[in-house]
Amino acid sequence: MSADHDGESTSGPAAGAASASEEGPSLPVHHAPAPVRVSRRPWMWTGLIALALVAALGAVIVVNQAREPFQFESALMSAIVAIRTPGVTAVAAAFDFLGSGRVSSFVVPAVVVIGLLLWRRPWAAGFFVAAVAASGLVTQLVKVTVGRVRPEDILVHPDFGSFPSGHASNAAVIAMALGLIFLRTWVWIAGGVYTLLMMASRMYLGAHWVSDVVGGVLVGAGAALIVWAGFSERLYRENRLPHPPIWQKVERTRGG
Repeated sequence: MSADHDGESTSGPAAGAASASEEGPSLPVHHAPAPVRVSRRPWMWTGLIALALVAALGAVIVVNQAREPFQFESALMSAIVAIRTPGVTAVAAAFDFLGSGRVSSFVVPAVVVIGLLLWRRPWAAGFFVAAVAASGLVTQLVKVTVGRVRPEDILVHPDFGSFPSGHASNAAVIAMALGLIFLRTWVWIAGGVYTLLMMASRMYLGAHWVSDVVGGVLVGAGAALIVWAGFSERLYRENRLPHPPIWQKVERTRGG
């Protein structure tokens, strides 16, 4: 008994393979990337806790201390005044200028923003400006609310309000914001050292008590973390883009 195969139809996987071979090679399927999920809640809560500590410290200063320094702060200030030297005073005065309102609130942010835009990081530039502005706003609000008197042995002529330190808050917000943008260990270390030196210089010059500079750091760091929470996903995507370093153009010119 013979079977005629000419009229048989092909079905199943074999049919699919035959159809694919007739239509040509199949194109690869590209799936859309999964949405980025950045864990921002812990950092936002950390920033809120920092600002809550500032509010609590300010309340203690107003209610329990009648805006006067704590006892240990007066003793520390007396010790600092006793060891002042012309050389250290000159260095502290340089930090005073570097952290002044016009320099730290306008000149430094402008330089950083221009650098970030040249690096093609517009979201990082926007985050930096927003963080510095938020820190400055909170600092001035707390200064006016608490109205703490500055130390008597002061060597500079700052504005009104000792708590919190505007120089310390500016240093902290710049250090924290740049650390969150670049995510490099050396940036964190440099920012931390700069902030500590600014804190020390403010006490050395008699512009602030210890609690003032601590409060300033809490304001700056807290504001940066809270603002970062709103920019985190954009910054994460932006950081994954290829860097367009200017130095590559320089290398091509040298090799040219």
